[in-house]
Amino acid sequence: MARITDQARQSNEAAIRAVMERLLAGDAPEGRKCDIKTLAILSGVARTGFYPKRNRDDSPRPGPYQHLADEFERRLTSLREVGEIVDPRAAQIERLKAQVAELKGRVANRGDAVAELNAFKTVALSRLAAQHDEITRLREQAAALGNVRRLPSARSGTAPYGSCI
Repeated sequence: MARITDQARQSNEAAIRAVMERLLAGDAPEGRKCDIKTLAILSGVARTGFYPKRNRDDSPRPGPYQHLADEFERRLTSLREVGEIVDPRAAQIERLKAQVAELKGRVANRGDAVAELNAFKTVALSRLAAQHDEITRLREQAAALGNVRRLPSARSGTAPYGSCI
């Protein structure tokens, strides 16, 4: 694999820094995350340049842009710690989690309201049944005594005396 020139490396670093600033400002393209992969794709640099390498004697050496990857991760972590979410997908996930929690609360409240209304319905029906039983008992009592008369029902088609019609 050919080595890159210092000028090409500086050009790549400038491109990486420009993309890093965009991503950390929350300007990630549609369908992309705020991560090293997106940083590499948008800056036009191979992603392997952001990770450590091994020499032929198996000793580790840093990747050419590993210091930029470390800086990116450090800045991204500090933004997350202060509560700023720069990744649009993560922001959407957080928004949807909050919405789900709110909807679960509403469902729980609706369940409580339904239980309360069912209890009210039960009490109302038992009161109506008790009132019906009392009316039936009073009618039977009045019929047994025989001293209560029924009023004649109104004749249809005629107005009562004193009507203005």
